[in-house]
Amino acid sequence: MIATPPGIPDRLRTPERRTADLFAAFVDREAPRVPLPGRSTARRFAALTALGRQDLSLARLAEGHLDAAAILNDLAHPLPAEGERWGVWAARPPGPGTHATPADQEWTISGVKPYCSGARSCTHALVTADADDGYRLFAVALDHPGARPLEGTWPAIGMAGSDSLEMSFTNVPARAVGGVEGYLARPGFQHGGIGVAACWLGGAHAVAAPLYERAAAGRLNEHAAAHLGAVDMLLHTAGTVLRQAGDDIDADPLDVRQEARVRSLRVRALTEKVCTEVLDHVGRATGAGPLCHDERHARAVADLTVYVRQHHAEANLAELGRLAVTDSGQEAAR
Repeated sequence: MIATPPGIPDRLRTPERRTADLFAAFVDREAPRVPLPGRSTARRFAALTALGRQDLSLARLAEGHLDAAAILNDLAHPLPAEGERWGVWAARPPGPGTHATPADQEWTISGVKPYCSGARSCTHALVTADADDGYRLFAVALDHPGARPLEGTWPAIGMAGSDSLEMSFTNVPARAVGGVEGYLARPGFQHGGIGVAACWLGGAHAVAAPLYERAAAGRLNEHAAAHLGAVDMLLHTAGTVLRQAGDDIDADPLDVRQEARVRSLRVRALTEKVCTEVLDHVGRATGAGPLCHDERHARAVADLTVYVRQHHAEANLAELGRLAVTDSGQEAAR
């Protein structure tokens, strides 16, 4: 784990060290109070938005830990123990990937997994891997010598603090969590996708902060005021939609109505659009000044630009378009 030696001032810590310290504090003090999906979900989303507003790299790690707890709960496994910091490492881009092999009563995992946020600050992770019988999810303790972060595989500027290195696994013991495709098939997978969007929205609030500050100081011309009006409308709309999504999840946590996928696609697409437009409005209203002289704002812009690309853009919109036709037909038949 990354740990900051005592007495090192904040300005001398690397982004991943700063985030690791914030993440550890969050898990110890705040994570136990965040509700699971289906139980005051709007409050869960609000907590994630607040984290994104504070620091998007922190939000990324915190969301992973909270999502791991939700997954373990969904699939009838014990929640993270005190002192454990979990990630969910499920990226599956083209390439060799990770593979699981049965070993006695458990499994072992080998291969390389990309985009492992918190690679050096998590103590455990839920890791997806291909097995002979299909795609599975496994719980892995990261103190095994075969679990190794690959240095230099996360040279990113945006989201630098998320420490999303590639992880190499060599015969690492693993415990199966759920059955084949169980991670993807559960309703909670869709609920968790909206949690990521809640983090994005927090990042958009952080990007917009200099514009609101100018307004509070009475330093807005008409041009900037128009941009702020658009930003305020966008942020308010996304916040309202997220709250409604949380209430809808609480009303049907097991997705009996089969609305979770369409809901997730709609909320994520709207939030991505809001984030993209907020970035544009704020940049046009404030010019280069905050990007050049306000380190916090520059980092927020870089982080949000990277993080929001976790949305699959037109691929997700195309899926939504196909599902929306079916959904509209079902509504008409009621």
